[in-house]
Amino acid sequence: MSKPKNNYYMTTAIAYTSGKPHIGNIYEIVLADSIARYRRNEGHNVYFMTGTDEHGQKIEEKALAANKSPQEFVDEVAGVIRGLFDLMNTSYDKFIRTTDPYHELQVQKMFKKLYEQGDIYKSEYEGWYCTACESFYTETQLKDGACPDCGGPVHKAKEESYFFKLSNYADRLIKHIETHPDFIQPESRKNEMINNFIKPGLQDLAVSRTSFKWGIPVDFDPKHVVYVWIDALSNYITGIGYDADGNHEERFKEFWPADLHLIGKDILRFHTIYWPIMLMALDIPLPKQVFGHPWLLVGEGKMSKSKGNVIYADDLVKLFGVDAVRYLMLHEMPFAQDGTLTYDIMVERINSDLANILGNLVNRTLAMTNKYNGGVVTNPKVSGEFDQELIDLALSTPKKVSEHMDRLRVQDSIDDIFDLLKRCNKYIDETSPWALAKDEANKDRLNTVLYNLLESIRISAVLLEAYIPDTSKAILDQLNTQKRDFDSITEFGQLEEGTKITDKPTILFARLDANEVMEKLQPAPKKLDTKPEVTIDDFSKLDLRVGKILSCENHPDSDKLLVSQVQIDGTVRQIVSGLRPKFEATDLVGLNVAVVVNLKPVKLRGVLSEGMILVGEKDSKMELVHFHSVEDGAIIR
Repeated sequence: MSKPKNNYYMTTAIAYTSGKPHIGNIYEIVLADSIARYRRNEGHNVYFMTGTDEHGQKIEEKALAANKSPQEFVDEVAGVIRGLFDLMNTSYDKFIRTTDPYHELQVQKMFKKLYEQGDIYKSEYEGWYCTACESFYTETQLKDGACPDCGGPVHKAKEESYFFKLSNYADRLIKHIETHPDFIQPESRKNEMINNFIKPGLQDLAVSRTSFKWGIPVDFDPKHVVYVWIDALSNYITGIGYDADGNHEERFKEFWPADLHLIGKDILRFHTIYWPIMLMALDIPLPKQVFGHPWLLVGEGKMSKSKGNVIYADDLVKLFGVDAVRYLMLHEMPFAQDGTLTYDIMVERINSDLANILGNLVNRTLAMTNKYNGGVVTNPKVSGEFDQELIDLALSTPKKVSEHMDRLRVQDSIDDIFDLLKRCNKYIDETSPWALAKDEANKDRLNTVLYNLLESIRISAVLLEAYIPDTSKAILDQLNTQKRDFDSITEFGQLEEGTKITDKPTILFARLDANEVMEKLQPAPKKLDTKPEVTIDDFSKLDLRVGKILSCENHPDSDKLLVSQVQIDGTVRQIVSGLRPKFEATDLVGLNVAVVVNLKPVKLRGVLSEGMILVGEKDSKMELVHFHSVEDGAIIR
């Protein structure tokens, strides 16, 4: 476990402040936190930065829709995001916002520097634009006519822009990637970047916008704002004190280049092509590694509000607790493939791993120590048949965890620890402490067995701090041990003899009932707000028929009314309806609709109406009640 104690700088992608992030977004900060905590436990001087990306057209539009200024909007959302990061017990050292004045100033200075040295030039861009990604694409880059990154709609746009000459640095970038095999991880992501994006030829990148205002102004051309990727990506250096004039703060000198940029696989191209080229142009060393982690999926696929499968971290915490949610996020994510969560998986994993393998082991070991030895830790070292196998595994586990964490295989490192916990449970069955306790002659052997269990649990708890920190502390507190650092798990037998453990062990994780969990997930039944009750006799007074709209025109004196000629069983009625602007007059012609035919005629804005066309309406949505195979005149009942 002994390693050089170095500075270690790591970042997450900064979260976009368009709205509350779901657990797939929160997964990244928890993953990063587990790595940061582990590196600190190894003794490294860690600086862990995260934050929020707060500029762009989408935010400008969302702020307008919310009747707020863009700054008010991002202040609110950034607060929500930071609150969720804090809720998940993440140990970041700095939370940067791209609206921070120092960041904005440095972005302007970097942009000007790149322009003055010829890496940026002004021209005009025409292409397919995705508002969600704030990116232009050529016809060949589109995927089935949609955005190649998010799959959303694109529209034709033409705009004056400043452009970054990416192609000037393509050969240098390929050489760097090929000579630094760990620069892009996992390996499959590296091949994708080289073969799909760099080698086919890099097009110059549009790096400013004039179609919206919510961004950092180009100080020498104020009608332009700096494009999101130069703005957002540069946070990794501005957040630690980079100065484009060369007057860097000490933290930048101490920690750059970054050891790790931890990002989602969907933004790998920006971090392994645009960002390194930008750094090359600024004559700044490149980060040591960019790791594109997979997605955390729910059920059948990626989370989206339209699919109705969005889950939020705070809702899960209310159900399961912080450490259980952290465990689920970290354990259910393979190294290079998307991971899937369902409520069934969550309940099963909590019950099997946390409540049974871990929680039950700790609880019954502490209970037996209290029952058989008054809670006092002793190690007479009376060895038995199964001891060495447990001790060897306890000593090898930190090494296995270290090897996996060096390759960012967090799931595998957790499995290493739980392999040790499973072995402890098996050791209990093999040694049967309750049977040893029946004969006083076996007392020293019994206490040795209990010590081996307590020490293995301590080693596991020290390692678990990176993943479920509150649970780790709770276990070590119940053991009443001061041996909590990585140096204390290089040898077996560091748990202090003579220590008295807690006499009241607490349940770490309670078993869950899947049915009770699902009941809690069901929304409370909503009371339907209705008009006063009517009888069937009241309802039968209405004459509802199917009518065919023969023609439809706009009302001459109203921008909300349509005038329709409706055929009902051979007769034609004129009906005035408040269907504009939801429907165009021409869209209604030929439809068979539901009509109240015995409504008392009335003039609406001077035009006679002889009935009512029925619609379904909620919020801002409206849809006609209409029929496909029933002809006009049919009775509706």
